[in-house]
Amino acid sequence: MTSQLDPPSATASRYPNRFKQSGLKARHLRAHTLVVAWLVLALLTTTAQQTLPIARWLAIHLFLLGAATTAIVVWSEHFAVALLHAKLPDERWSDARLAAVNLAVAGVLTGVWADLPVLIGIACALLVAAITAHLVVLVRMGRGALGGRLAPIVGFYRAAAAALVVGAVLGWMLATGHAGPRYYSGLRLAHIHVMLLGWIGLPVLGTLFMLWPTVLGVRMTERTTKVARWVLSLTGGGLVIAVAALAAGWRWAAVTGVVTYGAGAGVAVELFARTVRRRRPISSAAACTLGAATGWLIAGVIADAAILAIGPLTEASDGVGSLVPVWLAGFVAQVLIGALTYLLPIVLGTGPKERATLRAVLESGWLVRSTALNAGVALLALPLPNVVGTVGLLLAAAPAVAFLALTVRVLVRGVGRAGEGGSSRRPVLLGSAAGVVLIVLAVMVANSGGSTDGPAVAAGTGNGAATVTRTVNVTLANMRIQPGRIDVTKGTGLKLKVTNKDAQRHDLKVDGGPTTPLLSRGESRTLDLGAVTRNRTAWCTLPGHRAAGMTLAIVVKSSTGETAAGHDGHMSMAGSSGGLDLAADFSHGWKPRGAALAPVAGGTLRRIELHAVRRTIEVAPGVKQQMWTFGGTAPGPTLHGKVGDVFEVTLVNDDPTMGHGIDLHAGSLAPDQAMRTIRPGQRLVYRFRADRAGAWLYHCSTAPMLQHMGNGMYGAVIIDPPGLAKVDHEYVLVSSELYLGTPGSAVQVAKMRHDTPDAWAFNGVAAQYAKAPLMAKAGERARFWVVAAGPSDGISFHIVGTVFDTVYKEGTYLLKPGRPGGSQVLDLAVAEGGFVETTFPAGGHYSFVDHDMRHAEAGAMGMVEVSK
Repeated sequence: MTSQLDPPSATASRYPNRFKQSGLKARHLRAHTLVVAWLVLALLTTTAQQTLPIARWLAIHLFLLGAATTAIVVWSEHFAVALLHAKLPDERWSDARLAAVNLAVAGVLTGVWADLPVLIGIACALLVAAITAHLVVLVRMGRGALGGRLAPIVGFYRAAAAALVVGAVLGWMLATGHAGPRYYSGLRLAHIHVMLLGWIGLPVLGTLFMLWPTVLGVRMTERTTKVARWVLSLTGGGLVIAVAALAAGWRWAAVTGVVTYGAGAGVAVELFARTVRRRRPISSAAACTLGAATGWLIAGVIADAAILAIGPLTEASDGVGSLVPVWLAGFVAQVLIGALTYLLPIVLGTGPKERATLRAVLESGWLVRSTALNAGVALLALPLPNVVGTVGLLLAAAPAVAFLALTVRVLVRGVGRAGEGGSSRRPVLLGSAAGVVLIVLAVMVANSGGSTDGPAVAAGTGNGAATVTRTVNVTLANMRIQPGRIDVTKGTGLKLKVTNKDAQRHDLKVDGGPTTPLLSRGESRTLDLGAVTRNRTAWCTLPGHRAAGMTLAIVVKSSTGETAAGHDGHMSMAGSSGGLDLAADFSHGWKPRGAALAPVAGGTLRRIELHAVRRTIEVAPGVKQQMWTFGGTAPGPTLHGKVGDVFEVTLVNDDPTMGHGIDLHAGSLAPDQAMRTIRPGQRLVYRFRADRAGAWLYHCSTAPMLQHMGNGMYGAVIIDPPGLAKVDHEYVLVSSELYLGTPGSAVQVAKMRHDTPDAWAFNGVAAQYAKAPLMAKAGERARFWVVAAGPSDGISFHIVGTVFDTVYKEGTYLLKPGRPGGSQVLDLAVAEGGFVETTFPAGGHYSFVDHDMRHAEAGAMGMVEVSK
């Protein structure tokens, strides 16, 4: 029995002839042009490591997501047709799928490079759709096809396509910040494993079942079909377990998954070893190279399992990242070199004699080249000093360059034969060979990135000479940059001493300025920004880290302490309404939220049911925003009672997408159960006794609370002090910030973390009481309860034209009627509450504002219209 890749002269020519007649050669040539284009871009990117943002990430993804994905899509479909003896798929749809894949990849790379979350989302969706269509084609080929002994290999291609779909979704979450700081490490590990072991590893491993015996020149064993199924079950099942466990943060389950994957690969290696015979292989160089590649796969999986087993997953990222050279250069690149060493002579040669001649050229010095390459991979993988890593890089790259030269020599010879009426496959092979050789180079050079070598101080471009120089210690840890904001006087010379204290590597880039190299834990670099004259931002350039919150704001103040004007939109939102037209009209039918405080109802047990739901609310004139709410309003309903009352709050999570909880500041109890997060559809009864008076905040207790509160999940609890006198009007005003945009999006979260809201508001709607004033009459007494919900800013509450004769703050009276003193503001830090009382002396319009004028001018304002 022969394999499917035996030389044409030794096999039935049925399938090659079908492809020849179908015109697939031209399509493959076009596809390989794309492969080469991706690889050229990858190579160019590796030459710009010091100047191009996220250069190493781009180089690796240009190689894997661009070149390798295009090649796998083309060849997995090609081999599936041959192995299943299936009908050729419609060429137009195949071209459409391939075009969609490449368009999607271009969108992903552009979106990440330019930090465009919307583009990343669209591109990932397109990639998922295209690969899903590819998977459907592979599945449909099996229906009614004749099949064959190697038909189970197609299962590897199907599993790989499913892996890419998962990898694309995880990649989108990481790149756009949807993974969040808490789950980032686990999801990143899951992404790496599903892409390397799934999308790349599975098709390569499956293809070896037919390539290996062909290179040896022996028949496949009778066990091949059965073993292929076992291997697919073990590797595929292990990969599913590992990826799911990594995403969930289950370390030992992840180790089990990786070990299971390794066991599957080991079963395949055992079969390959038994296939070896004492007779000389058709190509010793190809056989040894493929054997070494398989050995690196096994070694990489074993090392991977060990890294995951010895420490927390949050610290495994760097260790797993160090295995990338093993998997790419040691495994994938060597598989390609071995395959090319065997296949090029077969397809280029016109007879046994010429094939032997071409093979001899490609095998020239193969033992030295193979030894050097594998030694280089070992040095790259081991935790050795950088200088040793450089040696490893040279050792790995030199054989690749040598193989490139040999391949060019073979191709030139083959092209020369074409003028003599040689093989019609030459155009395809030219593209294939050039592409594969460039792959080898791309892998080698891509692994040179990320070095932490470089000067200890990186200088930036300042404006003018600094009269004073200030050095600030900046730390990178837990997906955060500390401090998150640095205030400097204009003209100050600023140096940032950046230290990475995290388990995974980070860098810090200043916009328009210097960048540190990637820093491992404990490493430091100093960035010299020169004299700082404008606001600037800095961030970690690794994909998704900026969106997850690794940003730093450098805010310039004048000598008088005034903040300089924003320069590029990053800082300019502070102190402005973010472009909102607060003078505009609300939509037709809009109604303001009633500010009047309802009287305390009878009885002492107060039951309320709050439903966590999403609602679209008009939060400023003409601006509607989806909000996360308690009870459909933001803020949620105000709870009103007296000291000694018992509140029984039933929280019902009607949000189908996420968990929520509740934290009522007015209660005193162990938070473990009462404030726990409940999943969609669950209920939680929160019972507490109001032992103390005051104006209290309640809010969602689910992390990240900044986002839950920033999107509207807060409210007020008013507990009257004993003996509280009646007044003519009693209002509740809850102050808060407004962050526009898709809730939870990278852009919105960035604004929250920079404390640059689009507006400030009373009772959730900017400027609503300027459009719909509160009403009173001259001489009437009014009480204003105020709660600062934040989530980041307090309030300085003031009513223009009046003074307060009563001030009650945080459970105590600061001022009571009858005393000679008066008060002008009620100042509240975030989450504080209280009330003030005043009597309007005459008819007129009395504005009330947050006396932080940035807030007032951006929506934290209203009016009391006092009639005579």
